[in-house]
Amino acid sequence: MTEDRPRSHGRLSITASLRPRELMAGNDRLRGAWVARIITLFPEAFPGTLGLSLTGRALKHGLWQLQTIHLRDFGIGKHRNVDDTPAGGGAGMVLRPDVVGAALDQAAIGTPPDRARWPVVYLSPRGRVFDQAMARRWAAAEGITILCGRFEGVDQRVLDHHAVEEVSLGDFVLTGGEIAAQAMIDATVRLLPGVLGNAESTRDESHSAGLLEHPQYTRPAVWEGHEIPPVLMSGHHGEIAEWRRAQSEALTRERRPDLWERYLRKRDGKGG
Repeated sequence: MTEDRPRSHGRLSITASLRPRELMAGNDRLRGAWVARIITLFPEAFPGTLGLSLTGRALKHGLWQLQTIHLRDFGIGKHRNVDDTPAGGGAGMVLRPDVVGAALDQAAIGTPPDRARWPVVYLSPRGRVFDQAMARRWAAAEGITILCGRFEGVDQRVLDHHAVEEVSLGDFVLTGGEIAAQAMIDATVRLLPGVLGNAESTRDESHSAGLLEHPQYTRPAVWEGHEIPPVLMSGHHGEIAEWRRAQSEALTRERRPDLWERYLRKRDGKGG
């Protein structure tokens, strides 16, 4: 098949902007900034919530960079088809390996081949469940490429060929990967240096130490007959830390027995 028009890979601006930047060959990375490259059929979905609050401010100030790659630009034929019927029959459609492969090739321009330095991820309900440890690993990299799935999935051959890591937001199915991508990027970007006003706040929140976070309170001291626990008003920092730790352990044991068992194994030196 021949194509009616040359493929366009968009444009790239290195000025700070809340608009996601489309990728083209050449000077494609703001030096020193963590980069999220998103392969998607719906680039208009970005930045979405990533353009708000702390992540949006950090994006505007150039602490990280968002680039979208429109999968339709690599489609086949007059109608830019990106999918086809599943081999062996079945319902739905599957994203083609030649289309996805071309997009992944484009996304790889200017990135290190070492997956530790630049993970390449496909958002899939059959992947490993995303967690805080994964967010920390991604934040330590130079950037990430995320493929947002649609339809019944992606041809397995392109995932194998490009050594793509499959990651899931949880044990449920979404219509596409764009919402999951925003959630994972948010969790990662907030760990980057300079994004949070108080970097120490990430140390005490849920999952950072393998436990759920302790309850939080603020003024007024009494609300609807409920008082702030007296220990938090005592001024004894050691007692406060001990109370918070006990609360975190009790909540984790009650609500997330899977995390509690993992925490106990790590605490007792029996591995993860």
